[in-house]
Amino acid sequence: MSGSILDMTPFIPSDKGLETSSAPDNAMRLSQISAKLSGQLAAPTLRSLESYMRVINSYYSNLIEGNATRPHEIRAAQRGDYNADPAKRDLQEESLGHMAVQKWLQEEAPDLDRVFSPEFIQQLHQKFYENIPENLWDIKNDQGDVVGRVVPGEWRTQQVAVGLHIPPDSESLDELMASYCSTYNPKRFNGDRKLIAIMAAHHRFAWLHPFLDGNGRVGRLLTDAALKAVGLDSYGAWCLSRGLAHQNGQYKKSLAVADRVRQGDFDGRGQLTEKGLLAFCDYMLTTAIDQVEYMSELLDLVNLRKRITGYIQARNDFRVQGMDKELKPAAGLILHTAFMYGEIDRAQALELCAMPERSARRLLSQLKAEGLLSETSSKSPLRWEIPEHAEPWYFPGLAPLA
Repeated sequence: MSGSILDMTPFIPSDKGLETSSAPDNAMRLSQISAKLSGQLAAPTLRSLESYMRVINSYYSNLIEGNATRPHEIRAAQRGDYNADPAKRDLQEESLGHMAVQKWLQEEAPDLDRVFSPEFIQQLHQKFYENIPENLWDIKNDQGDVVGRVVPGEWRTQQVAVGLHIPPDSESLDELMASYCSTYNPKRFNGDRKLIAIMAAHHRFAWLHPFLDGNGRVGRLLTDAALKAVGLDSYGAWCLSRGLAHQNGQYKKSLAVADRVRQGDFDGRGQLTEKGLLAFCDYMLTTAIDQVEYMSELLDLVNLRKRITGYIQARNDFRVQGMDKELKPAAGLILHTAFMYGEIDRAQALELCAMPERSARRLLSQLKAEGLLSETSSKSPLRWEIPEHAEPWYFPGLAPLA
């Protein structure tokens, strides 16, 4: 296949196409509800959620690619408890590798110019593959024969086929990826077109298929970074991959439909179908909105307070697996206050206990020992956390438990 950037026009849906689409309204709504969620989360709480959600994002993004390692298996691997089956162990390590890249992204907080650069995209791929077992670098055909090997951070050097789609020749990738980055940097677009461009870029990255393998996960990590960099500050407290995995068939079908060539005179003026790209962008925006609304409801102060209370009741009824100590009801007020403000001063926490100081200190020590609160020093404020044993009560339905 030829290697011109014009082969994947239209770059984003035309103004005419968007006039009859819900995509602009959905882009605006996504910005609004993401900002609203950011406003209701204290900065330390958002950081705790981002750390917790790395497992969730890793689980769902890898699930799309056929790695069904469950969250509890990923957390077991974090503790060094790997499955005895070598194949399952490799998949646990793959999930941890994905999480390591998410952590790096959150620490780096790259801006749009950096995100949309060939060097950054190659760095994403390199960091992902350098954190997973080398035997997962081999590419095998349906018969199990090795037909290629990934070189971390390097564009592919051989021709590939992805279903019915034949991506561009490998010799063109240097030039194509440079053009891709300059074309899709959201700084080139105004208003709602910024988010629409990011969603269009997600498809076009898959269409280019620049790496021999890993394009799906790297493409989603790239979109994660772009959504954060464009100003969706609550991204990390929610993740797009969860919605995509829940509709995995629709996600892959939408990608494939947008691969099609232009379908006649009423399908835009580019080489590829504008209707397919428009439908894909709208699908991605709708999926993102669904995930923000889902997490916003979970994190609503009243709703979360009820679930924290339910968790404490379950503890005292000995219904929380692995936890055999009761929790005093005062713990609910402390945990909810810590969530609201991200952290709570020790003196305030002692006061909220409304009990003799010795008993109050014993309760705070228990909450720290059980991972419900954390500290950076013996005098630091206490920060709200999400230990594994509280997860089913805090966030029911967010991810499978077993």
